[in-house]
Amino acid sequence: MDRVFRKSSSASRPDGLGRAGSKTSRASILAIGLWALLGTVSPGRAADPARFDFTTLVAHWAEYGDPDYLKFIEDARPDIAQVGFYGAHFWSLGHTAEYNGYPSHFPVRGLNELGDWFEALNGKLHARGTKVVGHFNVEFLVGDPDGPEGPRGFFKFYRDLWDEKTLGPKPVADPVSLLEKNADGSPIKTRTYAIGGMNEHWACLRNPDWQKVLKAWVRHGIRRGLDGFIINYFYRHNCLCEHCQTAFRSYLKERFTPEELRTKFAIEDLARHRFPEIVSWHPAAETTPLRLEMLRFSQISNKQVFDEVFVKYGRSLKPDLIVAQWNHLGNLSQIDGDERCLLPAEFWGRDETYLWYSTGGAANFTDLKKHVLGEATLQARYIRGAFDDRSFTLGKYEGTRIRAAIAELAANGGAPMGFYTKFTDPLARAEIVRYYQFLKRHDAIYRGNVPHAEVALLFPRRQVHEGKVAAVESFRKLGQALLESHVLFDVWPDDQFPAEKAAKYQRVITVANAGETLAAGRPDRLSRFAAPFSVRVSASRPKGSNGEIDLHFVNYNREELPPGSDGQPNLGVGIRDEKPLAVSGVAADLVLPEGATLRSVRFLTPEQAEPRTLDAKVADGRVHFVVPEFLVYGVVRVEIQPRD
Repeated sequence: MDRVFRKSSSASRPDGLGRAGSKTSRASILAIGLWALLGTVSPGRAADPARFDFTTLVAHWAEYGDPDYLKFIEDARPDIAQVGFYGAHFWSLGHTAEYNGYPSHFPVRGLNELGDWFEALNGKLHARGTKVVGHFNVEFLVGDPDGPEGPRGFFKFYRDLWDEKTLGPKPVADPVSLLEKNADGSPIKTRTYAIGGMNEHWACLRNPDWQKVLKAWVRHGIRRGLDGFIINYFYRHNCLCEHCQTAFRSYLKERFTPEELRTKFAIEDLARHRFPEIVSWHPAAETTPLRLEMLRFSQISNKQVFDEVFVKYGRSLKPDLIVAQWNHLGNLSQIDGDERCLLPAEFWGRDETYLWYSTGGAANFTDLKKHVLGEATLQARYIRGAFDDRSFTLGKYEGTRIRAAIAELAANGGAPMGFYTKFTDPLARAEIVRYYQFLKRHDAIYRGNVPHAEVALLFPRRQVHEGKVAAVESFRKLGQALLESHVLFDVWPDDQFPAEKAAKYQRVITVANAGETLAAGRPDRLSRFAAPFSVRVSASRPKGSNGEIDLHFVNYNREELPPGSDGQPNLGVGIRDEKPLAVSGVAADLVLPEGATLRSVRFLTPEQAEPRTLDAKVADGRVHFVVPEFLVYGVVRVEIQPRD
């Protein structure tokens, strides 16, 4: 448990992390040794009367028409069911022969028939105490404007099936005018999926007529009984239409003087300048100062459209409308990933109810020999810090390690879980229900809780905004070292971390100052946990309570499947391949808040129906105890009497 805090010569490191003069090496010194002054509670956040805290979520793009779906909802009792489609997937495919295939797997065909079906489903979910959030694709259009069969997909809907009684008048006559454009004015199109042999087009979010289409769809969804929307495909491509050209020129005019435009970007006459590219995501190695401005513009303008359509307009129809974005983070990818990577802090998550971040294939496998746990703990803590402890979930594309995926989110302030709540698999269903009911029984631990940490680790957003993504790799190594040493730490973006937050921690670690912390030696007051590297430890406090510290232990150890024929990790085919191996002998030495006295220590785990009181010893302001054996997830409730 002391590996992070040991002094060691960098010359002995086989990976060369200690090379002199390297910024990465200075940050990565934490993997050799680091000290921190610890021992206080983490910062509290101001109450937000408009926030909606929830602890469990199920999300389905398929199988929600199964007769057993509602029975599963009754058994699991999630706070939110993310189900149904109300954006471009619905209107592009609901009337086609491909209605029941990827991506939406609609149970019936026909726009009216399908809308009625979703409205009935929403009512049934409400009757079971679950809020309904519908998927809303804002721009990904399947179909062709014309061809031997005439318009298809979205274009068939727009030209022939738009119902003005339901949606109001069409914003424009020709739907092609709504699309993202290449430099020659032709629509941007792809054939990634080729659903029904159709192309894929992209609407331009900066087009005011497209925003009118989105508002009509929002109005339709609310009338169908939705509680909110999860908005996906919130991208901007290299669109060079007149709306993007005009908007980007306006953006640059507000941000730079004419002289700065000349010297920085060689733009002599902004009003007449026509950009040959206005990129969004792009390889970090190929970035330039102007490309960074293009990406920043793309993300700001996307957020402005989100606010206009879903926050301003949507909440004018339904004031408590739940709104969220489905975004992507991977292994903290930046510049070429993360829809908010260059978004200024004042816009980050503003007015959004919850966040969905997909980790894709970055966290859905283990390689224990290499200390790869297939986890997204760092991502979860980063999102939690940036989002001010409001609700979020992760889409891990994890169909095997169901228990670990649920436990990981619950332990770090998130709401389990994203995709793969596989209720049609009896084994997976049983564990989902077991774990969700565990969270329900102990709701006070989870709903609206705040982290309890002794260190703040800062994510280098300021360097990312300069295109310096090497700092992110340094951050990953710092985070990995802290996690393996079982340090209680929060993650904050460095552009959202004012002095008043720093003052509430005993130590703030950045990629720039990590090496300096070695000089002063090991701190005396440090919560210590004797546990294998395959166990992650975090801590939280119940909402509004100073009388309890909850320790969360997530065990990732398992019987791994042999690698595939290509040498890559075998993901397995379902929960039967999760095969967790129980852990025992985990010992805790928790620093209590100054002046606090211990009342009780109790252990909980989803595999046991009742809590278990633990023997604990208190000495020198610390409480010592051993955690009983547990399979994947264990929680210890340390109840205290704060100092008056």
